[in-house]
Amino acid sequence: MAKGIGMSKALAVGVGVLTVSSVCGLVMMAVMYKIQIDRFPPVSPPTPTKPPVIPTGLPPTLRLPDNLIPESYKVFIQPYLYAVIPNNYTNQSFAFTGHSTVRVKCMIVSKSIFLHAQDLNVTTVEVRKSDSNEKLSVSGYKIHHNETNFLEIQLKDAMSGNETYYDIFTKFEGELFDGLDGFYVSGYTEKVKRFLFLLQPTNARKVFPCFDEPALKAVFQITIIHRPDTVALSNGIGEIDGEEWIVTTFEETPIMSTYSLAFTVSDFKSKTRPSGTNIHIHARGDAIYAGHADYALEVTEKILIRYQNIFGLKYPLTKIDQIALPDISVGAMENWGFISYQESGLLYDKYTASTFDQERVATLIAHELAHQWFGNLVTMRWWNDLWLNEGFATYMSYIGVQADGWDLRDLIVLRETQTAFQVDSLNSSHPLSLQENYIQTFSEITELFDDITYSKGAAVLRMLATFMTEDAFMKGIKMYLAKFEYKNTVYKDLLKCLQEETKEDVEGFMSTWIEQVGYPVITIITQTGETSQEHFLLKQTQGHDIAWQVHIRYIKDRDLTEKNDILKVKGPVRRPHFQLQDKDEWLLANVNCAGFFRVNYDEENWNKLRMQLERYHHVIPIINRGQLIDDAFNIARAHRLNVTIALSLTKYLVNDTEYIPWESALKNLDHLILMFDRSEVYGPIMKYIRNLITQLYDHFEEYTINGTVPEKHTDQYNQVNAISVACSNGLTKCITMARSLFEDYKNGTNDIHPNLRKAIYCSAIASGDEYDWEFAWIEYQRATVAAEKDKLRYALSCTKEIWLLNRYLQYTLDPSKIRKMDMVSTINYIAKNVAGQPLAWDFVRGHWSYITQEYGAGVVSLGSLLDAVTKRFSTDVEREELKQLQREQEEKNQGLAARALEQVIERTEANIKWVKENKQIVKDWFIGEL
Repeated sequence: MAKGIGMSKALAVGVGVLTVSSVCGLVMMAVMYKIQIDRFPPVSPPTPTKPPVIPTGLPPTLRLPDNLIPESYKVFIQPYLYAVIPNNYTNQSFAFTGHSTVRVKCMIVSKSIFLHAQDLNVTTVEVRKSDSNEKLSVSGYKIHHNETNFLEIQLKDAMSGNETYYDIFTKFEGELFDGLDGFYVSGYTEKVKRFLFLLQPTNARKVFPCFDEPALKAVFQITIIHRPDTVALSNGIGEIDGEEWIVTTFEETPIMSTYSLAFTVSDFKSKTRPSGTNIHIHARGDAIYAGHADYALEVTEKILIRYQNIFGLKYPLTKIDQIALPDISVGAMENWGFISYQESGLLYDKYTASTFDQERVATLIAHELAHQWFGNLVTMRWWNDLWLNEGFATYMSYIGVQADGWDLRDLIVLRETQTAFQVDSLNSSHPLSLQENYIQTFSEITELFDDITYSKGAAVLRMLATFMTEDAFMKGIKMYLAKFEYKNTVYKDLLKCLQEETKEDVEGFMSTWIEQVGYPVITIITQTGETSQEHFLLKQTQGHDIAWQVHIRYIKDRDLTEKNDILKVKGPVRRPHFQLQDKDEWLLANVNCAGFFRVNYDEENWNKLRMQLERYHHVIPIINRGQLIDDAFNIARAHRLNVTIALSLTKYLVNDTEYIPWESALKNLDHLILMFDRSEVYGPIMKYIRNLITQLYDHFEEYTINGTVPEKHTDQYNQVNAISVACSNGLTKCITMARSLFEDYKNGTNDIHPNLRKAIYCSAIASGDEYDWEFAWIEYQRATVAAEKDKLRYALSCTKEIWLLNRYLQYTLDPSKIRKMDMVSTINYIAKNVAGQPLAWDFVRGHWSYITQEYGAGVVSLGSLLDAVTKRFSTDVEREELKQLQREQEEKNQGLAARALEQVIERTEANIKWVKENKQIVKDWFIGEL
């Protein structure tokens, strides 16, 4: 047992007192703590600061990250190629070297730099802080050889953010390829072999490392070091300083996108027109000395002055250079202050060129000059809004050429509206403006350079100008250009400026036309006034269910006063003003085809309109005579109208000589020929067209025999139509005339008017033999004027001899025979010939890899190539061949012309269905009219 412990009484009392005192003290402390807490609430300790996360790795998309913003470039380029091959050929080198410094503003702390570089060998990279010249250590760099084309630079030391400036210096070297993109070499013959280089600005990354996106604007100072006896040209004005090598340093450009940059080195000559803006035309010496640049100089000044007046902004540079190139993959390119063209698009020989050649020069210059404001001064933020550049330039070109007396504005319906209708009636079309993230790869970007972007863009702007009034529209455009000069925009920026000038709801009206694919067909039942709209598609599906805002301008037989209506719902809704009370009265909607939509009527109203055309067609406006025919044929193709109604509308043409209705009819009859010229239906079609065209041929025959042309420009177009169609459909006197004139040409006397040469050459070769073809081939090789060469090149495709067509196709693979830029159009010409179409298709399939990968044909051209060689496709076998090509593309992971391929497959499927349903109906109708 344990020993016990004892405590005295006094000690126990003391311990008790201390205990009570302690408890009281604790209570008092708790009370005081509560009072202090209430008076001074506690503050949480600060959260520990985390070190900044420095981004590493590749960006999540194909777009450049936004940590760096370029502000200026200094670029030095030295090509080693001689313009004239020296005696010692081994000195020739197809290479260039260079170095560049781009100053960037760093927005966030970063150890990674991404910019673009393609087909370059980057040998040196340095990064320095701009203000102190402090060098940052580079841990490594590499070019990603994939769709990003990223040049990735990794740093050991981080760049500080807060808009600190850094200089990125690169040395690089590259090869001068003989394709038609990047920095390329092109040979042309002028007693000796010479060379030309051109930077295609959509491929700036192929020449020097850069931030190659349209919104990443900067100023550029270019220096070209080049051989003696050559001249360097670029966007700015150049100063030359050099001896054995010539050093040309160009003035700093305005702030601009990389795709607007360009330069050449050549031994071209030039002609100048000093004015408020110094205008220079550069071309081969013989063309300059022959005066072929004179018209371009004259018309450029007129159009430039007109644009400055209507846009309210002076052209911002002190000079504008324009150059005619022997090889360029597009018709022209709008590089700021230095515009490049195919030779036939800039040079005009008044002795051998047609008025159509002259018109093309004026129109192309007007298009490219419009880009100096729409594209260069004000630029779309990203390629998804490319139509802000190309749609505007196309629309404005019709206004610009008026400065030189060309009245072409009605032709916008034929060239833009009806052209865009064809593509936009396919499910595989695309909206004018897509979401930015839908467009990233090079193929996706280049596919946007199509009829939707150019032609629908122009047609929709024309519709908007009519809706607002042209005066209000142009005031809004002035505001848009002034507000966003040197900046980037999205399409809503444009609509906000336009809204300022009108009480109409511009954004409400335009949003569906811009954001939605396709266009509507408006159906009007005139017995009740019932009106509805539906997405128009050739291959009928449900389409989308969104209604457009449709501005309908209309007239009636009893009252030709133009009236307006707005349809905002799908319907059907009753419109009392569309209801006809009189049995003989007719209704005509979409006056002058101002709206981007088709119109369908009840059969009774179609017949009333047809009878009016046959009775006195002048009551119906010229544009609408063409529109009625085009709408009827295409609505019939979409299975919404009996094709015999469309065919019956053509009968009145025996009494009409106007170009627009004839051209609309011939384009649609040509589609019937494409569907049936390999079948027994073609005979009756040909006889009907021959009977129809005879009246038109007779109308112009006196001009043709006398070697003259009518004064009116559209009549000149229709004279050519009369000859082409009459001869190709077997009108004996037409063929005899063409053969007689061609024989005179072979005997040394070419009295054929330049306007008529293309048609007459083609007819004579089509009805001739191999000796005629050989003669034309020799003449093609001898011709020095591009416009004349183009006429002969087209005519060579008209022969019916299979072996000659096959030979001609093989010539397109030899640049010494057919220039690279002419390859696609030559194949397209051959495919237009019924004898040549299967040959062209087999040729394209057999050489697809060569054309797309090795030959340098631009992706933009591939869409037109596929379109041309498959226009006749209307059988299951042909559809399967297309799908096989599509599968091969997918297996190779090639996105080249993917949208165009999808479109021609869809068109073929629509053709198959339509031909099966309508072949006998079409045959019976034509036989009944003979």
